[in-house]
Amino acid sequence: MFKQFTSLQWKSFFRSSNLGKSLGIKILMGFFGVYMLLSLAVTGGGMYFILKKIFPDQSPMWSISQYFIYWILIELFLRYFMQKLPVMDIKPFLTTPVKKSTIAHYILGRSAASIYNLLTLFFVVPFAIVLLFNDYPVLNVLLWVVAVMAIVLCINYVNLLINKNEKLLIGIASILVIGYGLDYFDVFSVKELFAPVFHALYVYPLTVLIPIALAVGIYYVNYQFLKDKIYLDATLKAKSVAANTSDLAWTKRFGEMGSFLQLDLKMIWRNKRTKSQVFISLLFVFYGLVFYTVEVYSSMMPMKAFVGIFMTGIFLSNFGQFIPAWDSSYYSMMMSQNIPMRKYLESKVILITVSIVFMFLLTIPYVYFGWEALAINFGCALYNLGVNIPVILYFGSFNKKRIELDQSPFGNMQGTSATQFLIMLPVLVVPIVLFSIFYYVFNLQVAVIVLSVLGALGFAMKNYLLNLITEQYKRKKYGMIAGFKEKAS
Repeated sequence: MFKQFTSLQWKSFFRSSNLGKSLGIKILMGFFGVYMLLSLAVTGGGMYFILKKIFPDQSPMWSISQYFIYWILIELFLRYFMQKLPVMDIKPFLTTPVKKSTIAHYILGRSAASIYNLLTLFFVVPFAIVLLFNDYPVLNVLLWVVAVMAIVLCINYVNLLINKNEKLLIGIASILVIGYGLDYFDVFSVKELFAPVFHALYVYPLTVLIPIALAVGIYYVNYQFLKDKIYLDATLKAKSVAANTSDLAWTKRFGEMGSFLQLDLKMIWRNKRTKSQVFISLLFVFYGLVFYTVEVYSSMMPMKAFVGIFMTGIFLSNFGQFIPAWDSSYYSMMMSQNIPMRKYLESKVILITVSIVFMFLLTIPYVYFGWEALAINFGCALYNLGVNIPVILYFGSFNKKRIELDQSPFGNMQGTSATQFLIMLPVLVVPIVLFSIFYYVFNLQVAVIVLSVLGALGFAMKNYLLNLITEQYKRKKYGMIAGFKEKAS
């Protein structure tokens, strides 16, 4: 039966009317997947020597065990966004003598064969081979690999259970951040607490039974959950969902723009792709730790300017570059109404402005690394407010590709065109170049002042610039409407 299911899945793919496009995407993703697997294999093979160099006084197995807990949390977090749930059209089988248990086992089996499970395998196996060549016990190493793959399957099946639970996602992210913070600032060593637990999987081979038992148990929980959901009546029953409404009354203080602002906020919160932009933006506030803690970057002031522009303007870049494509499904309807284009754009400005101010406030703790960090982030925030917001809005008038908000947020290239790549030049490259010129010719203070002044000038000319951008949107109005009506097949 499993063979028949697989055959039907292949036939469904090759007989699809979208075969040409789907096949092209699959081939492209296949090449990317092969590249990732090879990269992981090379990294895994070299990890033994890397750990030996970084931690010469301890075993590489102990070193990798210390960070095992972080790897589990990071993989759980990333899989929430990246891994698609295993699905198949089961309704045709519900009227046939195919057992529900067989369908459930097949769906879970497909999930186990996910490429995300192979990523760890391609890292661990080369690492294990190097261990064997360095006279590590064969039985211990082999059973350790089995234990790691059992943990991977645990992560895989846990993700199937929590994928729709945003509270658990926030909890995982919080634990990850708090744990790393405690370790980094030497408040409490989380890695030293969990290191003996994971190192025992290598030292005591019989402990491999624990992750195997956990994987089997979580598999069984998923199996029971799926089996209970596989009913024909469930597909025929009318769905009744309680609406989660909020009047967002505070937006009314913005007058005519309040209705647009409400629309944007509801869209962001109700759709996975837009919501992921918010979570990603919040995560990137920690991006500065890479540049402020690594010695090779800490002395490079232009890199600090880059991180300042990036951290304070991450939502501006991720969300703003697709304006007004976010509204593509109902853009023609809005344009058919007596809606002032200027007010529509002003609502976007308010939303992005709030994001920049909020992100800057989150970066204030970087003053721990010196007052220049705070000064650079402040200057970059002003530049984003006064210069990059108008730039983003202007380039938005060239967006003509539709975005389906109900699609998966990762690996989704909807709405992407050459415009998105062109935007990065003025948004990221120009301020870094300006900062670098004035920093090396004069000093840090002058470079920060230049960015701040440019931002202040842009802010002072907001009305004038917004009028020009409004006229640009009016000229491009019908082209955008025509583009947004073309659904991606």
